[in-house]
Amino acid sequence: AVKVLTTLRNHWKKTTFGVCLLSWGGNWLYGRHCDNLLRRAACQEAQAFGNQLIPSSMPLKKATVFLNPAACKGKARNLFEKNAAPILHLSGLDVTVVKTDYEGQAKKLLELMENTDLIIIAGGDGTVQEVLQELSDTNVNLLFSCVQAAFSKIPIGFIPLGKTCTLSHTLYPESTNKVQHIINATLAILKGETVPLDVLQIKGEKEQPVFAVTGLRWGSYRDAGVKVSKYWYLGPLKTKAAHFFSTFKEWPQKHQAALMYLGPTERPPEEPEEKPSRPPLYVRLYRRLWLYWSSRPKEVPREVSPEDWDELKLSTIELSIATRNRQLDLTRTEDFMDICIEADTVSKGQFVNRGSQKMRDPHTCPEGSQCIQASRCILQLPEGTEGSFGIDNEEYEAMPVEVKLLPRKLWFFCDPRMREQMLHAAVQ
Repeated sequence: AVKVLTTLRNHWKKTTFGVCLLSWGGNWLYGRHCDNLLRRAACQEAQAFGNQLIPSSMPLKKATVFLNPAACKGKARNLFEKNAAPILHLSGLDVTVVKTDYEGQAKKLLELMENTDLIIIAGGDGTVQEVLQELSDTNVNLLFSCVQAAFSKIPIGFIPLGKTCTLSHTLYPESTNKVQHIINATLAILKGETVPLDVLQIKGEKEQPVFAVTGLRWGSYRDAGVKVSKYWYLGPLKTKAAHFFSTFKEWPQKHQAALMYLGPTERPPEEPEEKPSRPPLYVRLYRRLWLYWSSRPKEVPREVSPEDWDELKLSTIELSIATRNRQLDLTRTEDFMDICIEADTVSKGQFVNRGSQKMRDPHTCPEGSQCIQASRCILQLPEGTEGSFGIDNEEYEAMPVEVKLLPRKLWFFCDPRMREQMLHAAVQ
């Protein structure tokens, strides 16, 4: 024993390296073991759904999974197959996986829409937008004809596999364990609780409309945020470095535009799930004859009042237009999107500090900003404006756009605990 201790002391550098390596390896193995226990428990819970008896005349529920293998730096496919796929198959679902890593899928997506009971999007924010966009690119009016008629009725599950998964903050409890987060999302699909989410339709002058479930950003924080990855070698300081170096440009950085907007709209009552049965033929004939022979005076058509648009000239360091999906209120009586116009009188120090906050919550509205609630808006940019929009964390060329709120258009599966929290918060 003395000889061993003497050897370890004489080679203390190798000893220290060996201890660190063994500690790291032990921690890694323990983490793998814990992840396997989580997977096993989730599979047992899914098996309970699969063992439920169904009538022989009832077909299996069909689930279409749109998987983006490129998400999470190419790790998404492995994450899905190890953590989500076994749960879905054990639950008794008839699962079809469609990869979204090649072009020309719109036709295939439409064919699958007619023969699926639920949709599962496996990826990040970009994958959610890509599925919506593939549908809309086939036809200009496709979102209205397909999404309202079919997509709105088909519940959607979201399995967070990407680097940015904004929707997961609304739908599932926070978790630092990636495996646990994916498992919670997959089990939430089986439990069947859903919540309605709003969609933004963003249309340029000539471009096809773009659809977003989170929102649009235009400004200096967004521009600096996309450059953070360039400073990877600075580790935890990369975010502050990206924002600090961006202040070397012309300062203060101002984005000027004209904004026209309409206020919130009153939420209509919920539509009944079952439509009333059609009256018999003789009743319909009697009604038509009675209306034809009726001598009632014709109604004078009412004059439609022009929409009351508000106009605003703005100069801002950043503008964001966001849905209320992040702060979901299931009992609100009005539908609107949040427009945040941040003051352009920000010091360089404030800009660097707020930049870190913006990376965590991109659509946060700092104190001193002008906040507007609107159901529709038109953003006019000065001629020659350069730069880019960030729409659901995807980059698009900056141009004049019209943004329209499509309230409660998509129904997403969510964790029952999150839905209960939303209802409890609304009551308070």
